[in-house]
Amino acid sequence: MNSLDRLRSRLRDELVDRPPNLDILMTLAAHHIGQPLASYYRDHRVLVAANLAVCEDFELDIVQAISDPYREAADFGLEVEFPADNLPINSKPLLAEPEDIKRLVPPDPATGPRMSDRVEAVRLFREKVGGEVPIMGWVEGALAEASDLRSMYLTMTDLVSRPEWLTELLETCAEVEIAFARSQIEAGADIIGLGDAVCSQISPKMYRQFALPYEQHIFAAVHEMGAVTRLHICGNTTRLLPDMLQSGADIIDLDWMVDIEKAAQFFDDKVAICGNFDPVAVMLQGTPEKVRSATLKCIQKGGKRLFSGAGCEVPDGTPEENFRAQSRALRDIASRG
Repeated sequence: MNSLDRLRSRLRDELVDRPPNLDILMTLAAHHIGQPLASYYRDHRVLVAANLAVCEDFELDIVQAISDPYREAADFGLEVEFPADNLPINSKPLLAEPEDIKRLVPPDPATGPRMSDRVEAVRLFREKVGGEVPIMGWVEGALAEASDLRSMYLTMTDLVSRPEWLTELLETCAEVEIAFARSQIEAGADIIGLGDAVCSQISPKMYRQFALPYEQHIFAAVHEMGAVTRLHICGNTTRLLPDMLQSGADIIDLDWMVDIEKAAQFFDDKVAICGNFDPVAVMLQGTPEKVRSATLKCIQKGGKRLFSGAGCEVPDGTPEENFRAQSRALRDIASRG
């Protein structure tokens, strides 16, 4: 059973040889092959090489085109700096004033330099491992994208002070994300992940008004093209679980703050869960024994279709023996039946 078979069977609640591992790796992947982060962000060939390496070395069941939240925003025109070996930096909102929206030109994934680079990453993944390992493309949620263009602080203000203006921006962002998702699926993506981290900072009512409808719109388009959908919202999303279930996601990532057993009972196998041990306290700072225990606990409590993974991105510097402890635990589950 290859990794793509494993993913599809798990989603259908069919027998698998072992639970699939969908850990998210970004900065760690770049440094695993000795590459600086700027190269990982700006050259799809480096991103692909890094993902293929960690996939093989740590027995992951996914390769992923996720890198940073500024792909779409940079092609909208946001000024983004790329330090040689550090995270991207933006210090000036593209939409500093509400009237700036009049000058906003939606980018084309085929010609936007950073968006097209991600599409090329997916295409190269297809050449290397298509049909064997699930290829995950990635888009920002509309509210997350608005925050990238406008800044987190200003977007939080907009939720209350200019909701109609924000809605116009969200509609524009959603259409760009749909076009971006379609381009990645056409290039070979099996999964489209959607990151909407800002949502953990708002109320359920605001989530239902300013985030959920756009997640649903994007995921509906993804499903029309036959790809799997994965929703990723960092932080404590316990209060949002009833609404996240309505998003159209096939897989919902849960961060470590969420009680995975209660979430699984609430979801009642209506959706697959991925997670959710602590990426810092367990993977980065823990021992192999702690990783093994956390992996087994999540599998035991997360429902029949749980995908193994840390609650969020596995941090750079995580010991290799901790990754191997996770993979050994998943193999041991399979050997016990």
